[in-house]
Amino acid sequence: MKLIIIGLIALYGYGAWKFWYGFERTNFSQTLPNRIGLSLLWPALFIINKSYRRNFQKALKG
Repeated sequence: MKLIIIGLIALYGYGAWKFWYGFERTNFSQTLPNRIGLSLLWPALFIINKSYRRNFQKALKG
């Protein structure tokens, strides 16, 4: 069980880090609050929003 939690935390951190560094490749407004919010909320937004998924994938391609 602990291994699953550690894995999920690592996945969350990796996704946030990759999105943060690829943010300039997205169509989102390039402001710091926008970058912070979208980076921290990426799992929920990825599941809910099709446009965010496309931009997230753009950010990961580097």
